[in-house]
Amino acid sequence: MKNQILFLGLAALIASCEPPKVNQNEPQISTDVINIPSTASDKPVEPGMEPQLTFTEETHDFGKIMQGEKVSYSFIFKNTGKSDLIISNASASCGCTVPNYPKTPVKPGEESKIDVVFDSSGKSGLVQKTVTLVTNCSPSTKTLSISTTIIVPEEE
Repeated sequence: MKNQILFLGLAALIASCEPPKVNQNEPQISTDVINIPSTASDKPVEPGMEPQLTFTEETHDFGKIMQGEKVSYSFIFKNTGKSDLIISNASASCGCTVPNYPKTPVKPGEESKIDVVFDSSGKSGLVQKTVTLVTNCSPSTKTLSISTTIIVPEEE
């Protein structure tokens, strides 16, 4: 009896691990599209006409701060390319770091900024965090880094 239950459980586990069935009648999107930079109008960019994300700094060290402090920094960038630059997402490596990025296209030659706020509550010592941007540039991701040394106040 134990062997039958074990066999049925194992069979159910194997059946649940099958890859999902693809409906051949539904249109499929090629994975190549994620490697093709596009314009704000979602049309492919002609070679040599891509947007280009150029930062003055890609890392920032806040130095020493006290635990519980909130600090912020603005990463300044310029679109040095030849078409509109779109940042579709900015995500931080943890919830203590919050990025704010432009939600509208950045024209060629224009400057803008990524504001990053870091909350040191509950942290101590050397801390390093990242913000990853998803853009219509090639490559499509860019990583910014912040670091700080957090001093824990002595309890009296």
